[in-house]
Amino acid sequence: MGAEGLGGDNCRPTGGRGNGQMRIAIVGGGISGLATAFYVQRLRPEAEVSLLEAAPRLGGTMVTRDVDGFRFEGGSNGFLSNKPYTLDLVRDAGAEHLLLPSNDAARIRYIYTDAVHRLPESPPAFFGTPVLSWRGKLRTLAEIFTPARRDIADESLRDFGYRRVGREFTDTFLDPMSAGIFASTPAKLSVHAAFPAVVRLEQEYGGLFRGMIKRRKRRAGPGGTLMSFKGGVGTFIDHLAGVLGPAIRLDAEVHGLRRDGRGYRLETAAGERTAEVVALAAPAHAVARMLGRVDGELAGWVADLGYTPIAVVGFGYDALRHDLKGFGMLTTSAARQEILGVLWDSSIFPDRAPAGKKSLRVMIGGQRNAELALRSEEELIAIARRGLAATLGITEEPVATFVQRWPRGIPSYPVGHLAAVDRIFARVATYPGLYLISNAYYGIGLNDCVGNALRCAQAIARSEPWRGGPLLEP
Repeated sequence: MGAEGLGGDNCRPTGGRGNGQMRIAIVGGGISGLATAFYVQRLRPEAEVSLLEAAPRLGGTMVTRDVDGFRFEGGSNGFLSNKPYTLDLVRDAGAEHLLLPSNDAARIRYIYTDAVHRLPESPPAFFGTPVLSWRGKLRTLAEIFTPARRDIADESLRDFGYRRVGREFTDTFLDPMSAGIFASTPAKLSVHAAFPAVVRLEQEYGGLFRGMIKRRKRRAGPGGTLMSFKGGVGTFIDHLAGVLGPAIRLDAEVHGLRRDGRGYRLETAAGERTAEVVALAAPAHAVARMLGRVDGELAGWVADLGYTPIAVVGFGYDALRHDLKGFGMLTTSAARQEILGVLWDSSIFPDRAPAGKKSLRVMIGGQRNAELALRSEEELIAIARRGLAATLGITEEPVATFVQRWPRGIPSYPVGHLAAVDRIFARVATYPGLYLISNAYYGIGLNDCVGNALRCAQAIARSEPWRGGPLLEP
């Protein structure tokens, strides 16, 4: 459901200026800040809402670039429709005409071990795949007989995987999946923070296979379609900007924040602003700087939240022998490749390359080789081309090239992440009118960002603290 019915009479302002108009400042113009601003405006239409973005553009890592007719995404290229949050925002914002479903070929995915292998999509394909030994397959199937863990202490995805589905399945499938989603490795990811729904299957049903079987019986319909936007994700950011209109302030970096009576005083390059409510939707390192004069200890906790560097290199081709039929290919750590994977963009969405041409994007760096992501553009292009040749046999000369480096690209969710974030949110809740919202805390995907933005906006509208928490399936 959308914003309707989420506020109602319980969303009346409880403070603000003498004329009853509350000032709400949202700091950060990525999707978390934009969605929060959008829903706050809907739930508190009488409030004065401002969105302050330090950069000259909105969107954060959601950026689309046109290079000689090819469209390249600097970050995420879309979201899954099996959760309602982003679809609801799209509909509520009147942007349904921008929706672009992925091609059927996007369901086909590959991994690279010592060669390229198609990921099995059915039980017969699983039994037939040469990627796992028969011992590994039998160990995976034995998951249904593996007892559930009694305690709920946090553990790494690697430990969780070894315990439930075995070492071979974890190293072959969960390892590249970690690279594709978090640019990380199973050993460095908290399963509770990164995949709370998977942990929930074990806790509620006693195992993964049991839980998936029981949930499938309860549900009807497919598991969701990968969706994006015509012209790239940047078109949706532009649409939201148009909806928010004069509430947006670009080139408005907030240098500091301090308490001011019942509200807060924000220091910007253009001068000071005051607000009764402040929602910090910037990256954690920027939030830490802002919180220094509000609560030094809290600022230190936020500063400790880490990020993973990643670089994206895009190539466009006039002609390519490889058919690129599928979503793309991810490498395993054991393959010892310089690249994490390749997204076959022109096969996923129809408008990413001109007619008759093809495009792809190569991911470099992550937790496996963090230093590679920080190399020069020339070095990154060379690494990407070597990786394409070694894994996919692609040696053709591209006619278009795109490079995007993110020194702090994706939040890293190590073991202990949820405990650290819960402590942060508990402290923030003691400051009336102060909120945190971004992918640094409870989920990195587009659906997570939008769903949490809605939850945060509801709390703001009700003048209640928001304690966050993982966003589980509705």
